[in-house]
Amino acid sequence: MNNSINVLSKISGAVAPQSLKINTINLNKKAEILFITSYPPRECGIATYSQDLITAINAAFSKSFNIAICALENDEQKNTYNEGEVKYILNTDYPKAYITLANFINEEDDIKMVLIQHEFGFFKNAEFAFLKMLKILQKPVSIVFHTVLPTPSLLFKNNVIDICSLVQSVVVMTNTSAKILINQYNIPEKNITVIPHGTHLVPSLSKTELKSKYEFANKKVLATFGLLSSGKSIETTLVALPEIVKYHPDVLFLIIGKTHPTVASNEGECYRDLLQNIVDDLKLNNHVRFVNKFLSLPVLLEYLQLTDVYLFTSKDRHQAVSGTFSYAMSCGCPIVSTPIPHAKEFLKNELGIIIDFENPTKLSKAVNHLLGNKNLLNQISLNGIHRMAPTAWQNTAIAHAQLIKKVAQIPFLLKYNLPAINFNHLKKLTTDFGIVQFAKINIPDINTGYTIDDNARALVAVCALYDTNTNVINLSLIKTYLNFIDYCQQPDGSFLNYVNEQKLFTTQNDNENLQDSNGRAIWAVGYVLSMHKVLPSYLLLLAETIFYKAIPAALKMHSCRAMAFTIKGLYYASLQEQSIDNVRATEILADRLVQMYRHEANPEWQWYESYLTYGNSILPEAMLCAYITTGQNVYKLAALGSFDFLLGKIFYNNSIKVITNKGWLHKGVFDKKVTKGGEQPIDVAYTILALEKFYLLTKNEGYKQKMKIAFSWFLGNNHLQQIIYNPCTGGCYDGLEDTYVNLNQGAESTVSYLMARLTVGKYF
Repeated sequence: MNNSINVLSKISGAVAPQSLKINTINLNKKAEILFITSYPPRECGIATYSQDLITAINAAFSKSFNIAICALENDEQKNTYNEGEVKYILNTDYPKAYITLANFINEEDDIKMVLIQHEFGFFKNAEFAFLKMLKILQKPVSIVFHTVLPTPSLLFKNNVIDICSLVQSVVVMTNTSAKILINQYNIPEKNITVIPHGTHLVPSLSKTELKSKYEFANKKVLATFGLLSSGKSIETTLVALPEIVKYHPDVLFLIIGKTHPTVASNEGECYRDLLQNIVDDLKLNNHVRFVNKFLSLPVLLEYLQLTDVYLFTSKDRHQAVSGTFSYAMSCGCPIVSTPIPHAKEFLKNELGIIIDFENPTKLSKAVNHLLGNKNLLNQISLNGIHRMAPTAWQNTAIAHAQLIKKVAQIPFLLKYNLPAINFNHLKKLTTDFGIVQFAKINIPDINTGYTIDDNARALVAVCALYDTNTNVINLSLIKTYLNFIDYCQQPDGSFLNYVNEQKLFTTQNDNENLQDSNGRAIWAVGYVLSMHKVLPSYLLLLAETIFYKAIPAALKMHSCRAMAFTIKGLYYASLQEQSIDNVRATEILADRLVQMYRHEANPEWQWYESYLTYGNSILPEAMLCAYITTGQNVYKLAALGSFDFLLGKIFYNNSIKVITNKGWLHKGVFDKKVTKGGEQPIDVAYTILALEKFYLLTKNEGYKQKMKIAFSWFLGNNHLQQIIYNPCTGGCYDGLEDTYVNLNQGAESTVSYLMARLTVGKYF
């Protein structure tokens, strides 16, 4: 607030000055969402949760609204915050401060909504004041319950009901918690939103290498982490450990985390000393290691990735959710857990093992079962990664942004921030021979070999980047992909598509129509020729040799998309030199497409075939390229008519839904129900490339805006409201299905995203 001095003096006349502090933060005039929560450097699970959530929301939606923070403190816990992070500081031990805060919020026109991270312990000394604050607040309020108690006492139940009656929205993190609120507290279901605890995306790293890095080589690692307190019941594991060591003498149990600050303040290190005494008594010193630190996030995530089995032994029957549990699952840790609601909801279908509270016998049996079955461990790890993907912080941010839009009743479209360009995964997929076809999660699967399809698209992508960032690494990638295309070209100028790990052409080349693959190769090599001003002559000479050797065979092709890709290649080659041969070749292929268009088109169906299938945007884009190359208006008319027809079928409600292999759109079927699932990144990317061409020619702002809408599909503007692009790895997921995202990050999807990102980055 710009008048912070006057405001502070106003507060001091009514309330103890230390009860509410207001920091000066220069926020612009976008709508402001105020988070009331504990916040780092306070060492508290909710503080860490809030920081991760706010970081994720700001990374995705900082252009849509501002987030301000009111940090919760008390007389025993005061903190110094990073400059510019915290706007208010509320001392929860002062009842009058709640009223003062509510009045400030009401007076702040910029604040459109309040979101409270609630834990009963925060407000235990001022529950009445907290309720009074909710009554006074005139702004919409959403409250996030981090604890939802089943079978509550009447007093506790009435307190929760009172809170829920004073807010516009209630958020919980599990479906179990939602059912408890509905069935036991009689909270209306329509007021409740389930948003899972966020988790961090991690690159899949080698467990063996990580163990060596942290000096745990040749160990079977068990681990638990979090702020230490007796509620963790870590002694359950220690008592179980001798039975585990009997069968697995190489086991090592890591107890990761500092003692909880409140526990340390009240009890010192009594609990840690108790655990150490148990270790000594059971002679487990060679099998237990205390990591008495508050680990930085990157280090913590590496510790979790090297863990063979994660142990969650909380004895708190009322604990609804655990951030430590979520982080472990997202890192692929097989989990043995006590039956808190979070565990019972998530550890289903071979995702882990649930044991009774405080039961060392059951724990040792579960751990021995897992450690004795390597295949089961690996399968559970993979299942966990897939199960937790929807809870990535990026997806949690999207869910909160949608909630904010609904509760705050702010009339705006969410503006998705563009992620930084990241070629790391593309480089990881690339060997010195070419780009590998598929990946398992983000690990290249060399057994799947290579295709000219992927190497052609990769060549276009790295050329587009090289055009703006001429560095040696990108040039070496251009050489690799161009050499691969040269390797696949046959004596008659055509190309084979499939090459195995041993660099041998496979029998797939005999069984499939390779015309589309040939067209893609010509498009990519033509794109190289268009960069004659920046690429070295030896690459241009190789590209020219490949290109002109391929054209005669290409003119014999009649596949729609093969002809379209070839026209695009001719268009790019013509940017270097407008030759009569290129113009004539373009006319031959474009005339064929025009004939197909005239044969199929009618007032309701402006298309080249009797159905819309895959890669549809390629066809009108190619016709536009033919118009630019030849100047023939008939190509332009076909391009505009067919493209606008296509856009009418795939854009609606400020989102894109491409035609999918789960429901091709057939001529004459206009009442067809929209099919969910089967959406591929490549179709979205091709649409963006085509939109750019049409925008550059027509300057129609509608095309430009649709580029932005289409790209937001990668960032979560899709029917699942989940990210398709993985900012952690730089890879792109392979597909959007009906109820899940295919987490494998292969070459086609990753390159498609990069082509799309490089294109929209010119305009937004």
